[in-house]
Amino acid sequence: MEARAEAFREICLRCRRPKRVCWCDAVTPVPSRTRVVFIQHPREFKVPISTCRMAHLSLPNSELHVAVTAVGTPALEALCARPGTALLFPLGDDVVDADTIDSPPQTLVVVDGTWANARKLVTNCPLLSKLPRLAFRPDAPSRYRIRAEPDDDFVSTIEATAIVLEKLERAPGRFLPILTAFDAMVERQLDYAKGNERRTRHARLKARNTVRVDPLAELKAAPSLVAVFGEANAWPLDAVDAPAGEAELVQLVAERLDTGARFEAFLRPTRRLAPSVPLHLDLPSSVLETAEPRGAALERWAGFLKPGDVLVGWGRYCRDLLEREGHPCGAFIDVRAQLCQLNAGRPGSVEACAARLEVALPEGRGRAARRLNAVAAVTRAAISGRATDALSRPGKAR
Repeated sequence: MEARAEAFREICLRCRRPKRVCWCDAVTPVPSRTRVVFIQHPREFKVPISTCRMAHLSLPNSELHVAVTAVGTPALEALCARPGTALLFPLGDDVVDADTIDSPPQTLVVVDGTWANARKLVTNCPLLSKLPRLAFRPDAPSRYRIRAEPDDDFVSTIEATAIVLEKLERAPGRFLPILTAFDAMVERQLDYAKGNERRTRHARLKARNTVRVDPLAELKAAPSLVAVFGEANAWPLDAVDAPAGEAELVQLVAERLDTGARFEAFLRPTRRLAPSVPLHLDLPSSVLETAEPRGAALERWAGFLKPGDVLVGWGRYCRDLLEREGHPCGAFIDVRAQLCQLNAGRPGSVEACAARLEVALPEGRGRAARRLNAVAAVTRAAISGRATDALSRPGKAR
């Protein structure tokens, strides 16, 4: 099947948007007496259009952290313990309206994410949940014309920050200039959408597999398949106290699809463990900090593999981690990419695919074991032909 080559889109490293819709030239720095600390949920960090980052770049007296909790990050722990710190969050019994506050906070914490993720970030973190809470009511609906807000009181992160700073510092209109970049971003996105001859990504997905070639042919023809999944010690890109270095492999699990033989290894980290790693991996930090030496674990991995093995993964992240460790995978199949071609759309998470196949996922030692079970089950379903119908109902994409 011939695939049309997509033109490479040059990315601006400051705003992380394609340069044709970059809004950096419209950023207007505005000083503030209030120190603003943004805590962005990791899922929101991956969203292409981030008004949180835009607000951070527009406020010199601000900092940005990507995290699911303040616990474990020394800078955030110290900040939450400092007198004069408040949280911008409208839910709770003791919320104070920013218009009526007598003594404005010196530091304002702003959480960024969907309402569900922001609520979890606050309620699951004892340091954040104990902070005094501020709320406000906007005077006008959001200017976010490329996205429909559920209610007139809902505004973007940068709009909320501008509004509350004006109320706290009793300076009407002073922070409106930080919305210059926001307005420019909205206009450029609308202009780009109008002149985009390549149509939307949804239309392109529907036409992706117009030539009926079986995208699973390589998978079905492989003589010896090994499902593999890896976890990493990865620090957020914007973490101020992150140690130098790239994400490193800390857990590796695999299963031979023909015999069911299993491999599992925990690799001792070479740098300080990121605070969110135990939560994401569903493992106590002690398991990783006292794990097997990396060289011994990777030597066992090399002994588990056989000539002719083809590794199967959900995405290419595990493959990249192994290559970074000096163990290139050789033959590797990304089953998620093949299912995208099969159904002309994103199949969703591997757990969602396994659920639609009615596969029970037994608990294992951490998240990696569960996801390995799902990768193996989905791969077997794809080979047997059961994936075509069951996975044509896409779940929520990761």
